[in-house]
Amino acid sequence: MNTAPSVQESTIEERRDYIKKRYPCISDCDMCGLCKVFHGKDPELAYKDYIQGERSFDDVSADYR
Repeated sequence: MNTAPSVQESTIEERRDYIKKRYPCISDCDMCGLCKVFHGKDPELAYKDYIQGERSFDDVSADYR
């Protein structure tokens, strides 16, 4: 997967699309584990600050490590 678009050089739509492609829902929670990683949140909600351009992708990712 490519690196995350920078907040300064991308649009909200580009950042949202990146999150959707990076963390796709496969509708099999027992096998995937994304919901567990994001504490039960949808990835778009977990990365809301990044999508809105308030924080970098790396900063938000650090919240879930």
